[in-house]
Amino acid sequence: MRCFVVARRLIKQISGDKRTLGLILMAPVFIMFILSVVLTSNVTKATIEVINRGSADLKTLEENAKITVVSSEDVALADIKDRKCDAYLIIGDNGDKLVIEGTDPAITGLVKGTYAKFAAKRGSKAIEDKLSGISDLFAKLPVKVKEQLKLPDLTSIQPKEADITYVFGGNFKFFDTIAPGIMGFIIFFLVFLLSGVSFLRERISGTLERMMASSIRRWEIVLGYLLGFGLFVVLQTVIIQSFLLFVLNINTVGNFWVILLINLMTAAGSLALGTLLSSFARNEFQLFQFIPVIIIPQILFSGLFDIREAPQWVNWLSQVFPLTYSAQALRDVMVRGKGLGDVWVQLVVLAGFMALFMLLNILSLRKYRKA
Repeated sequence: MRCFVVARRLIKQISGDKRTLGLILMAPVFIMFILSVVLTSNVTKATIEVINRGSADLKTLEENAKITVVSSEDVALADIKDRKCDAYLIIGDNGDKLVIEGTDPAITGLVKGTYAKFAAKRGSKAIEDKLSGISDLFAKLPVKVKEQLKLPDLTSIQPKEADITYVFGGNFKFFDTIAPGIMGFIIFFLVFLLSGVSFLRERISGTLERMMASSIRRWEIVLGYLLGFGLFVVLQTVIIQSFLLFVLNINTVGNFWVILLINLMTAAGSLALGTLLSSFARNEFQLFQFIPVIIIPQILFSGLFDIREAPQWVNWLSQVFPLTYSAQALRDVMVRGKGLGDVWVQLVVLAGFMALFMLLNILSLRKYRKA
């Protein structure tokens, strides 16, 4: 049958493309491995700093959280802002003060649950101490004496309810906390497809070869393509950000223009990466093969999932992806209310990625012309 002829031709074609065959067989295994590492590394213990522990027994806290005793509230507050801890606890005779970072509902719930166990244990211990030695003595007293005795009010022994406050609001919903990462990923992914496919079509149609035959320099070609695609990238980025902020009403405390600057830097890096990788593809199918290797790991390691308890190599690997710095900057601005001066390091790193991809793109064009 002729259908087998068609099938045999496709099988022979794919079998002859070693890269395609390798990605078909290995990419799913790689993706599932990364997913298993990330999704099985959920945070099970919050990081809590304790101030003025006094005579309090921290055993229950230490069993359910990572505890560090610090000297002052200023130190603990600075650690929260630097993402070194999730909360801090001031233990007092007239009630405790619990301050939570507040941007992640899951971590907030974990901290509250840990403190509830600690408070319950302290209450039980206080009652046990109060009643120690009283039971045996009370049992030996005459009935009339028992009736005349006034038993202590044990409800007063229970610790007072803690004063719980949040450093960054504490009213964020789950989608509010993941929206910065999702926004950065959507922009990065769509710009990657736009630039990659468009630049690939320029090569396939012969337009790039004709330009390379002219006197125009390689860096001028790369910069020209980036500027040409950049106009549409800017429009796309503005639409995505405006829809999330004004239509979906994402809860954000950051400045719109700082958020836009971060998104534009993210888009610029993705634009340069897309044009770079398209140089190594002969058709759209080969370009899409880069998605499992280049794009999917970035969304998994960019902070959309908490990887603090993942293997150390996962945290190291996350530092080589531009989307990690984009998502971190967006969270700092949108959720924590930081300004441009607080995220300049991430912006410089994003600019460095863009410059690196542009340089590699210029070098990749040497196969068409050396000058």
